[in-house]
Amino acid sequence: MSYTKYPILQIFFHFSLVALFCLAVDSYPTSPLLGGKTTVVSNGSRAFSQPAQNLPVHQLRQFTFGNRLFNTQWINAPASVDSFDGLGPLFNRSSCSGCHLKDGRGQPPTKTSDRLKSMLVRLSTKDSDGEPVPHPFYGEQFNEQAIIGFQPEGQVAINYTQTTGNFPDGESFTLRQPNYQFEELAYGDLGDDVMFSGRVAQAVYGLGLLEAIPESLILDWADADDRDKDGISGRANWVPDLRSGQITVGRFGWKAGQPNLLQQAASAFLNDIGITSSTLPVENWISQNDSHKQVISGGKPELSDSFLQKITFYLQTLAVPAQRNWDDPKVISGQLLFEKIGCVNCHRPNFKTGNHPTVEALSQQEIYPFTDLLLHDMGEGLADNRPEFLANGREWRTPPLWGIGLVRVVNGHTFFLHDGRARNLQEAILWHGGEAERSRRNFMSLSKSDRDSLLSFLNSL
Repeated sequence: MSYTKYPILQIFFHFSLVALFCLAVDSYPTSPLLGGKTTVVSNGSRAFSQPAQNLPVHQLRQFTFGNRLFNTQWINAPASVDSFDGLGPLFNRSSCSGCHLKDGRGQPPTKTSDRLKSMLVRLSTKDSDGEPVPHPFYGEQFNEQAIIGFQPEGQVAINYTQTTGNFPDGESFTLRQPNYQFEELAYGDLGDDVMFSGRVAQAVYGLGLLEAIPESLILDWADADDRDKDGISGRANWVPDLRSGQITVGRFGWKAGQPNLLQQAASAFLNDIGITSSTLPVENWISQNDSHKQVISGGKPELSDSFLQKITFYLQTLAVPAQRNWDDPKVISGQLLFEKIGCVNCHRPNFKTGNHPTVEALSQQEIYPFTDLLLHDMGEGLADNRPEFLANGREWRTPPLWGIGLVRVVNGHTFFLHDGRARNLQEAILWHGGEAERSRRNFMSLSKSDRDSLLSFLNSL
């Protein structure tokens, strides 16, 4: 039975039945209202694009304007609309929604010859002390597009190596390992010491709730030295807050490399679209001292503080869709298995947010993101061998799972993990290694029926 037939207030009543069942079997209590009072009941193609349910009416205009900015196609300067110019000179996409389609998740190219429409490749080399630094010719992100008068940095082709395996019960599976080729390089050879990491665009709903989690709760869950000897040693990534000048806990990005949504937005504008802001005011072009290539700026900075604040508010107040089919016995069974095999050791089910400094609607909410926001060693199979602040080449931030079952509906695909190599949730689980190796083995040892139940639970989120 689908709860979407019921108004949102009735969900509280029906949830109580599931809560009692879960407590009776010593499981963690959950709610279909994954984002607390911010949750929206939506399971269609716009499920990731709704404002928080409890957002005051007077703030909906600000949300709508932020939505407009998120979908704006930026153009190169000079232009008649000077508020939206300054694109490039190098860029990946000309709008935020170009990567985050319908505020959802990106995917790798379906053909080797296709461009990275909702994916990018991060780059690094090492300095004399062995520390990672941006590539001397290509910077820290490979840009496949450029404005007129400039050359794109090149093209990336991805092909896959297939491997096969079997569950203990005989069912077979196939996994694919991506291989990257950099072609038509315009600014010189990448060199033998280049480190690179393919990354699909992450969904952007629910981020304000993650921003509102008290830092102390994140650190309380960390166990860098594995003191409890459970094989799980999550740790925080400590990163610079460019506006305050402080070093703080990273929360956003595949390796938790950004501390807050304003800086995350400013970084995306610069690296993905080539738009400067007061937070990151220097053009993203490694050869900008070339006198033959003068960049025409769209202003200094090109993105006003007012626009940056409005798009940050939009990202903060995008709602999490409610869980579906939460009262289905198969989903309930899958939830219990999710805990039993150890997935909750990293995919922490719930937090209570603190007081958000600017958006009251996000404050004091009981939420179920299924992430601890910490770094975990995921094994050699998923390693990109590219450090990012304290994160080493085998570590990744635990991604939240809320909304994961709606990716097919909203974005038309089921590609998962940081580079989209997994073609479905089962493959994503089978790629888990390192600290998650025990959980992967436990999953493989389940019966076919139990594996399907666990996947049903994930798809209900």
